[in-house]
Amino acid sequence: MAVSSSGIVAGLTAAALATVGYLAHQAAQTLPVGLGRAHAGAAPSADASKAPPRTRKDPAPLPVGSGEGARVVYSLRGDRVWLVGADEVITRTFEVAPSAVDPAPGNYAVTSRSNAVTGSDGVPVEHVVRFTTVGGVVIGFSAAVDGSTAAPATKVRTGGIRESRADGEAMWTFATIGRKVVVVP
Repeated sequence: MAVSSSGIVAGLTAAALATVGYLAHQAAQTLPVGLGRAHAGAAPSADASKAPPRTRKDPAPLPVGSGEGARVVYSLRGDRVWLVGADEVITRTFEVAPSAVDPAPGNYAVTSRSNAVTGSDGVPVEHVVRFTTVGGVVIGFSAAVDGSTAAPATKVRTGGIRESRADGEAMWTFATIGRKVVVVP
């Protein structure tokens, strides 16, 4: 049985398209979620229409109206912090134990830092990142050296927002002097 040249060309074209399609699919699987999954003017695929999955480290979405650019976002109601890069990507989010004295919602900046001190409640803390003062009480993030994250006693007017040691280290690296801190309700 003789095969025509147009049949050979059609077969080679089909094989080439299948190979390109397979390679494109493999490449798309290595892209970050939301990048390159849908094209302008094209209907989104079933995968692109779903919200990106939340990982254990990033279970909560960034609050609406929490600013722009590189910043620390602290939710008073949610007792949660987000570290947000200049590209609007959340690099880390974690729960915190609130201080006895809360800052008012608004925009602040990191004003001072201490590697290790004793907190106003007498607990040794590390990676202290301060951003405001309320009624003479200094407000900032810190991690207890013993690893505890319990909220301070309400009888003591403290401003230490407690985080785990690992989260405190991430905050310390991210929140340098002048870094924006946005407090939301």
